[in-house]
Order: sequence, then structure tokens, then C-alpha cells
Amino acid sequence: MAISANRLELLQIADAVAREKTIDRSIVIAAMEDAIQKAARSRYGSETEVRAEINARTGEIKLQRLLLVVDEVENTSTEIGMKDALVRNPAAQLGDFIAEPLPPLDFGRIAAQSAKQVIVQKVREAERDRQYDEFKDRIGEIVNGVVKRVEYGNVIVDLGRGEAIVRRDELIPREQFRTGDRVRAYIYDVRREQRGPQIFLSRTHPQFMAKLFAQEVPEIYDNVIEIRAVARDPGSRAKIAVISKDSSIDPVGACVGMRGSRVQAVVGELQGEKIDIIPWSADEATFIVNALQPAEVAKVVVDEDAERIEVVVPDEQLSLAIGRRGQNVRLASQLTGWAIDIMTEHDESERRQKEFAERTQLFMDALNVDEVVGQLLASEGFASVEEVAYVERDEVASIEGFDGDTADEIQARAREYLEEVEAKLDGERRELGVSDDLRAIPGLTTAMLVALGKDEIRTVEDLAGCATDDLTGWTERANGEVQRHEGALSAHDVSRADAEAMIMAARVAAGWISPEELEPEVEETDGDSEADEAGEDEAEGVVATGVVHEV
Repeated sequence: MAISANRLELLQIADAVAREKTIDRSIVIAAMEDAIQKAARSRYGSETEVRAEINARTGEIKLQRLLLVVDEVENTSTEIGMKDALVRNPAAQLGDFIAEPLPPLDFGRIAAQSAKQVIVQKVREAERDRQYDEFKDRIGEIVNGVVKRVEYGNVIVDLGRGEAIVRRDELIPREQFRTGDRVRAYIYDVRREQRGPQIFLSRTHPQFMAKLFAQEVPEIYDNVIEIRAVARDPGSRAKIAVISKDSSIDPVGACVGMRGSRVQAVVGELQGEKIDIIPWSADEATFIVNALQPAEVAKVVVDEDAERIEVVVPDEQLSLAIGRRGQNVRLASQLTGWAIDIMTEHDESERRQKEFAERTQLFMDALNVDEVVGQLLASEGFASVEEVAYVERDEVASIEGFDGDTADEIQARAREYLEEVEAKLDGERRELGVSDDLRAIPGLTTAMLVALGKDEIRTVEDLAGCATDDLTGWTERANGEVQRHEGALSAHDVSRADAEAMIMAARVAAGWISPEELEPEVEETDGDSEADEAGEDEAEGVVATGVVHEV
């Protein structure tokens, strides 16, 4: 026992413990000092303030009792009078502490056991702190270790200077480890917990595969080739998107290696997981076409507002594009970050014909025209009566077979139809008891007011008390299935930003908040450059939305 050893043995034990636990020697000596102090308090009383010091060079133990300087002494074991304090230290003042030497302790069995527990606890805490400090900055690295044991499917790994755990759900399916096996895994989290730092490893994390490629492909390690995205179905299939910063280097070929040597090394580590290496592209349509390989894509329609992409493939390529149990399209969606809808050329043709027929019938009913005129309007890209009513006159007149008089007549009928619909909706709004004040809220149409009235939102105060989800709807997961709950304006294609703006405008109108509270803080920047960038972004958004890319 270190406490009962002589001075030389005391320092030797401190050195041995520090080396074994890879902690600082001063921490071990401080733990011994705490143990001596605890033993001394059990000897002289728990209220006694005892200080123990161990000379780090000689091993000499110095034990002192601290006495508080007071006017009137009530407890001689913790206090000392002013007169006695001045005798020991002429500079003493009220509230100071006077150190009184204590004789060396003779530790009994109980005191020695208690001191041992203190030392063990302190050393264990220091070891945990050292382990946490060492691994907290290594998140995102690959480590090698040896399997120490397997508990309920979780693999405990010895990393040499600490233990880590690979949870059952972080193991590749059908992967088995036994005690003593070597394992390579990715550090994805390090946490401080009551029982010590927990190092969590993963073999299913997408970045595990990316780091493996960085180890096998020197160009990735040297940042000549960059991994932009990774999507995995662990143990089955994966897709990785790469791009080269050097035009003379083929990123896909570099990752594959001579006769597939580089990619096969990664596949072997991942238990035979098939890997598709695809070139990354800044153009969303091109990137998605690449991501859906080996399927061939005929056409891609990008809808940036809905953040969805429709992909049209030949009829014989549908099963290949979707993949087994939807694997190919699911991985492509994860890789690109877009929701992907796949349809065959036959399905798309039927859908377009159906939409064309519906628009034709809409124009026939609303404008009281024959089928030929309705088809001409639909074929020119008009999707609603509003577009026909408020588009430039020349655009309608330029349709083959139309003249200026025909355009005027069609637009007049369109406006008359919209006025009739507006009047009907306004009458329905009044019947529902929707307040006229709600008409002043920006962005609200009469049709929206009717929808709000049906949902018991009839006054400005009612709208001001709504949450965004009340208007746009929300989704939630229940029993493993995603359920969609509709909002009051779900049928009117209102975005969350627009719904929030309506609610805040209602709160201003109701007097709940002031208009000044809605104004964002504007930072002083170069206005011209920001305006230019905003214009460019807006232009890019207009071009990208609804564009059809032929491949």
C-alpha cells in the first residue's frame, strides 16, 4: 500500500501507476495527497481542515492543520484566537488561516483501505479524462483495434489506449466477430458519460467508406480528387460521387485502380458491398442521370420549388432504374438529395395526354369555346384561365388561327368567368362568416378565405393564433409509417414561408406585435454585389424550375 510505504517507495509507486495508466505523475501524487487528507480528517475530526503535501523529489510527507483566525474561539480544532495567531505570524489578520504542523499518521487497516479507494477513484477519473481528451478530436477517423468481447451483439473493441463499442446496428449485416479478431471502424461519436467516456464506432456510416477510399486512393488523400457524396445500403450496395480538381485525372478511373485493385480493397473490407463510382456534376439533371446508372434515362424534369425530380426511362429500363426493392432509386435519392419520381415513357405519354385533355375541357367549359380552340390554348402551354385572362394580348393573338379580335374575345370571356367565380366564392365566404378584415391580409385570395372559413378560421384574431402547420399541414411517423395531416390551405399550394408571412401580418393587424418587430436586422454590406447575386440566383431559379432536359 502506497500510504504505508517509505518515501522512496512512495515515488516509485507513483511513477509506476502513471506509466501504467498513461497519466501525468502529478495527478497520481495529488490523489495520494487527497487520500492522506481524508485519513487525517478521520483521525482529527471531519470538521478539521487538513492539508497534505508530498515533495515530488524527496517523497517527504508534510501534514498541516489550517486554523481560522477569529476574535473569539468556539472550536479549538478549527479556529485560533487573534493573540495566538499574531505570535505565530505577526502579519496575521482576521479571516486568515494559520498552518499548524501535525505529527505523521500511523494508518490503520480501515484508514489505509479508505485511502486506497480515494487513490483508485482519482486515478480512474484522470484516466477517463485522458481518454476523452485523446479521442474527442479524432471523430471522423478510422481506427484499428482488437475485439475484446461481444455482448448481446455489440462488439467491444480494445484500441490500446481505450475501449470502444460497435453497436449491433452499426455492424454490416451478417457480419460476425469473435474475441481476438482485428477490426477497422469509423469513430462517429465520443461522449462523456457517468461510467466514463464512450467511444462509438461504426462500420455502416457512409463516411467509413469515404475514409477507406482516402486510404486506398492517393489522389483523394492529396485532395486532387474530392468525394462529394456517399450513399450506402450497408452490406449490399453503395454509390459514391467523385470529382477531380485536375482535368487530366479521371476521378472514376483513379478510384477503380489498375484492374480494380483499389475499389476491390474497399469492397473486401465492406464484406463484398457492391460500389458504383459515378462522376459528380454541378448540373442536377446530369448528376441524377449519373446516379441512376446502370439504368438509361430518357428525360429529366426538375421542379426546384417542390424539390422533386421526375425521371423518364424507357419501358424496358424501369425495373433496372428502380432496383431490387427500390434500392437503386433510393440510393440515388440519398446521393443527390432530391426526391426522385420514376416513370416510363408510356406512363409519361398517358399522363401528358390526360393533362392535355383536362386543360382542354377546362377552357371549353370556362370560355364556352369548341374543342379545337381549347386544344390550341392547351397546346400553347396555358394551364389555367388566369393565364389566358391576364397574359399579353399579342401572345394569344399569335396562336395559329387566331387574330386580334379573337384574342380580345377569349380574354374578355376569361375575365368574365373569373369575375363570376370570384363573386360566387365571395358569397360563400360571407355565408361562412369570414370577416372582411381578413381580405386585407397580403397573399390571401377569396378561395383561400373560403378554405379558412371551412376550417373555423373566420377573424384576424383566429388567423393570428394559428401555427404554420395549421395552414400548410404536417407529417408524422406512426407505427413505422409516415402520415400526412392536411392544413387549412393545403389544397392551395401555399409554402411554409408564405403561410408564416400571412400569420405574422395577421398578428400585426390584430395589434399583437408592431410592424417594427418584423423588420430583420440588415448588416452593412456591398449592396450592389448582393443585388447582383440575388438577381443571378433568381434568374437561375426561374430557368431551372420546370425545365425539361433531354438526355
